[in-house]
Amino acid sequence: MRVREHVADMCAGPEGGHLGGAYSATEVLTALYGDVMTVDPARPTAPERDRFVLSKGHAAVGLYAILAESGFLPVEELREYGQPGSRLMGHPVRAVPGVEAATGSLGHGLALGCGFALAARLDGRSSKAFVLMGDGELQEGSVWEAAIGAASLGLENLVAVVDRNSLQLTGPTNEIAAMEPLAERWRSFGWAVREADGHDVGELVRNLGSTPWEPGRPSLLIARTVKGHGVPFLAGQVASHYVTLSERKHTRVRSVLRNAPVSHNTGKDEAR
Repeated sequence: MRVREHVADMCAGPEGGHLGGAYSATEVLTALYGDVMTVDPARPTAPERDRFVLSKGHAAVGLYAILAESGFLPVEELREYGQPGSRLMGHPVRAVPGVEAATGSLGHGLALGCGFALAARLDGRSSKAFVLMGDGELQEGSVWEAAIGAASLGLENLVAVVDRNSLQLTGPTNEIAAMEPLAERWRSFGWAVREADGHDVGELVRNLGSTPWEPGRPSLLIARTVKGHGVPFLAGQVASHYVTLSERKHTRVRSVLRNAPVSHNTGKDEAR
């Protein structure tokens, strides 16, 4: 819950932030940094570390929050998000400990993950590369070029996650570009594919912590999520994509997070 609170605080600043996509990915980030990946905040550039690429770089506030909670940077630094001179920008940059690549130009992250995975194999390391993509991002052709390359190279140490919240900036993803059957599409590209409840940390850990699922194949997890999950008056709403929370809405979000368990209900409560 602290990750969501940090995101709300950053989105209440003058720059605002991509709250909806950060909230849909919170449990994925929690599972990866809490239980799955081999990383050490005291040695963020250790050669044997796993690499993580936030391909949906606009959800940087979520990444900053989990990095702070994991010890990569002081929690107090989150207050500097979006301020002049801060290294916590709207999209992540490598000046932030734990950030492997500057991202946000959608469609590039999976190719970066391929490079990290291939480099690990060539160096004889057992480390893995994890990539978190948005589902709207799958409209980029470069994603599928990287998908072909990863399968052709047999990058079994590459793990990709699709944050399948079914919404993007301009509306429902399937109304903009039909994607289903998404799992079968990825399988046809040579990937091992599973689906999971993207808000169940235990289920995410069991799946992401057991890769590769098939020898010689990269792994793709479709995480079924809700945009803005955790705050009923924002959940499932396109309006949660990017927000600048007023003082009143910030207080309301914080109150919901502190006093109610995270549920799977999207909610249709009007955001007042």
